[in-house]
Amino acid sequence: MSLRKANIERFPIVQFTKESIGSIEKMLATELPLTIIMNDQELVTLLCSPENPEYLAVGFLSSEGFIKSRAEIKKVVVDDQKGVLQLKTVQGKRPAQDILSKQLITSGCGRGASFYSTADAVSRLLESQMKISVDEVFTLVKEFQHSSRIYLRTHGVHSAALYDRENMLAFSEDMAGITPLIRSLENASWRIYPPQTG
Repeated sequence: MSLRKANIERFPIVQFTKESIGSIEKMLATELPLTIIMNDQELVTLLCSPENPEYLAVGFLSSEGFIKSRAEIKKVVVDDQKGVLQLKTVQGKRPAQDILSKQLITSGCGRGASFYSTADAVSRLLESQMKISVDEVFTLVKEFQHSSRIYLRTHGVHSAALYDRENMLAFSEDMAGITPLIRSLENASWRIYPPQTG
């Protein structure tokens, strides 16, 4: 099954109501496995939307601490047919085995695994000088709602966006709750610092 397939597909379903039972077709969001391999070390298989797997993989590796900056990435290769993404770093080091053996089970719409080290478990305070008015928030929320095209057709995905004060910088939709946020953040940085792909 190719990663480049559509984000939504039409499926036959059986619909039950108080009055009747009938067969209809419904648009449903698609979800496929993506296996991430870093420097020839298989790390994880994520279930995700087939759109922009490179954003999700690089964002995941960054958020999990496997890569610290864009400069570390040498090459990203996606095998659409196998659902595999291979990332090579400049130094080519494999992830430490002690990190791979520690997983934190996360809460949310489903169970998820997150790699961690005890040094990273301390929360960091995010400080920002940005201020935004209530009217600006409502304007951006309205734009956000109209951008959720897969949600509007299927009602089966989560959405996330990254904004500056006036504009949407990146937008993503996916089945898992955190995945659109990771993808949106990486999408925005990918456009500024694109790694070599091929």
